[in-house]
Amino acid sequence: MASLLMWSLFYHVCLLELTSSTQTTAYSCSLLGHVEMPGFLADGDYIIGGIFPMHYRVELPPTNYTQKPASAQCLGFDPRSFRWAQALRFAVQEINQSKNLLPNLTLGYRIFDSCSTPRLAQQAVLTVLNGPEEAHNVMCSGAAPILAVVAESGSSQSIVVSRTLQPFRMPQISYFSTCSCLSNRREFPTFFRVVPNDDYQVKAIAQLLKHFGWTWVGVVTEDHDYGRFAVQGLRAVIKDMGICLAYHEMIPKVYSREKVLEILDVMKSSTARVVVIFSVEGELYPFLKEYMDHNITGIQLIASEAWVTASVIAETYPFLTGTIGFSIRQGMVPGLRDYLLTVNPLRYPNNSLVQELWAALYGCSMQHPGNRSPVSPELPSCTGSEPLLKQHSAYLNTSSFRVTYNVYKAVYAIAHSLHNLLSCEPGKGPFQNSSCANTTSIYPWQLQQYLQDVSFSISGEKVNFDEKGDAIPSYDLINWQRGTAGNIEFVKVGMFDGSRDAGKELFIQDEAIVWTGHQSEVLVSVCSDSCAPGSRKAFRRGEPLCCFDCVPCDNSKISNQTVLCFLCALLFIGEPTPWSCMLRHTAFSITFSLCISCILGKTLVVLAAFTAARPGNNIMKWLGPKQQRVIIFSCTLVQVVICAVWLAAAPPFPFKNTQYSRSKIILECSVGSSLAFWCVLGYIGLQACLCFVLAFLARKLPGNFNEAKYITFSMLIFCAVWLAFIPAYISSPGKFTVAVEIFAILASSFGLLFCLFAPKVYIILLKPERNTKQHLMGRVMK
Repeated sequence: MASLLMWSLFYHVCLLELTSSTQTTAYSCSLLGHVEMPGFLADGDYIIGGIFPMHYRVELPPTNYTQKPASAQCLGFDPRSFRWAQALRFAVQEINQSKNLLPNLTLGYRIFDSCSTPRLAQQAVLTVLNGPEEAHNVMCSGAAPILAVVAESGSSQSIVVSRTLQPFRMPQISYFSTCSCLSNRREFPTFFRVVPNDDYQVKAIAQLLKHFGWTWVGVVTEDHDYGRFAVQGLRAVIKDMGICLAYHEMIPKVYSREKVLEILDVMKSSTARVVVIFSVEGELYPFLKEYMDHNITGIQLIASEAWVTASVIAETYPFLTGTIGFSIRQGMVPGLRDYLLTVNPLRYPNNSLVQELWAALYGCSMQHPGNRSPVSPELPSCTGSEPLLKQHSAYLNTSSFRVTYNVYKAVYAIAHSLHNLLSCEPGKGPFQNSSCANTTSIYPWQLQQYLQDVSFSISGEKVNFDEKGDAIPSYDLINWQRGTAGNIEFVKVGMFDGSRDAGKELFIQDEAIVWTGHQSEVLVSVCSDSCAPGSRKAFRRGEPLCCFDCVPCDNSKISNQTVLCFLCALLFIGEPTPWSCMLRHTAFSITFSLCISCILGKTLVVLAAFTAARPGNNIMKWLGPKQQRVIIFSCTLVQVVICAVWLAAAPPFPFKNTQYSRSKIILECSVGSSLAFWCVLGYIGLQACLCFVLAFLARKLPGNFNEAKYITFSMLIFCAVWLAFIPAYISSPGKFTVAVEIFAILASSFGLLFCLFAPKVYIILLKPERNTKQHLMGRVMK
């Protein structure tokens, strides 16, 4: 309802007028309302929109739906976000002065405040589209004066902005919205971002938890899309890592002290000593105030990238020393510090945002009629000429630009895309019939085409977008440490590079980390301690797998051992390791393939020997000793290739099976790729079937040395064993899977040995008179 109301109040409504006499269609636009939106405006040949959360909370007026509601009151000015807005202005100024990028053209901007709420973000984007003036706007009938919008910080705000811009097919570049939901090109076809999405952040956090052995953690999130999607992604990643969530609590959208106290009670009573917090700065600020008032200690906080470098929080709550979390990578913006120093109330006497900046930095009152934030009469007056000092780090911190650098990159991405569009050569364009855009009337969707393919370097970094509009995933691991002056410093102690191979993305300097409470050792956060030798885990019914009791092992059993059997093949004995798991499956498959290849070669020789007895048949010259070795080598090589592909793509690995029994964890070998496993078995089966068919055809050929009948019986037993193995293997749970596989290997091996060599042993031991050349050649006189 509120969204519809905002739309009707602030959007130019296009009215369709039909003239009955001429049946022609005419469009006209009229502004149905006006709102006071302080910001920064500059004209240019092409305009960029900018939306920033320059306040971190809002007080909404009561709504009775019978009369127009009053304007929302934005509270809590954020100098850090104000700096982001100045970065956009600075980047535009640089580009306008450049002789290489967009020469002889100028960029303008429209920058407004979202006050960290989706409702005011929609109001801001509509004001960006319409302009603050109550005049006719060409948005309804011609090319848009705005080509792209740089917005927003919060994911919920970016969702609203993106959906508002979609009817105009206008590209949006976010500098800090990380929700993985925004990578959905069907829902957000015009959305881009220069910050990694949360799929990579939760992966980095999960690896951090695993690195320090934190298997029992709590999670606190904001009640927005950012928090909900983040915890959903974290659950999915840690599911197979042996890490469990002790609890998940949400900070309410509308601040409720009662609800916050409930969350704090959960945190204090839980045995989880590590808490991951997914929240934007504005939602977290009042929560941390209650956290401080209750003097909660002994909890290691892991910050999401949304607040891990929030200077306002670090300065206000210095007790959070030891906090650790992943931040977006930093970059350099040369000249920005000097530019920030030029922003003061004397230069912008009519801009209420600059007035609020001064009030926030100096704790003084700049009386101004357009100021939306309430000003305390007890505060001293400001002159506007006060110098900016080092302690004003929330605004003036230029040592490690992160979000500020992202804003800078976003503006340059738009400028490079526009430059490429204007430099298009006729006949080589990306549009229909290889055409170029009309440079006198550029539409936003045309710019988006170039934005998708843009690639440029800035501050030594290559910037481009993937097919989903996402940036290359990369994070710095930040630790909050107290500096020599007593202030909180954001110290880099590691990094996560999502472009590296799996398992090698995370690098941590453990010795450089300062833990919460200035402790030198890593905090322990587990639900249950590991069981001592002689005892085993007994899982608690209805509780996560990380919580268990240690009970003595049963008689005749020992702990931490796999199923043992004296008849098992050597490779199946002992604790599964990556090497033993790979070796036991590949060695089995290659050995059996070699064995069946030898029998196949022998079957071919037997069959060819009797065929060659016919006049004019020289088949035996093709089955000499060398040719037999080639057959054996070739048939075995196929299996070797299959195994090599298996090991390269998805090799077998040790796996803790907790599905069969909640009271036991069975350590076994997972095949890695089920397709590869059944391929090696299928190839052995194919060899055995071929061997069986050939031996069956030769079973009645004459000659006492004809072994075809023995090969036939051996292949019959072999195939029967492995046909029975398939359903038994699939239906056998836990440790019995290994036993079934061992039984199939031994049974088929003994079957081959018995059928092929038992007749020979019988003659040698019991019928020695038959062990002569004459008997084998069938020349014995009766």
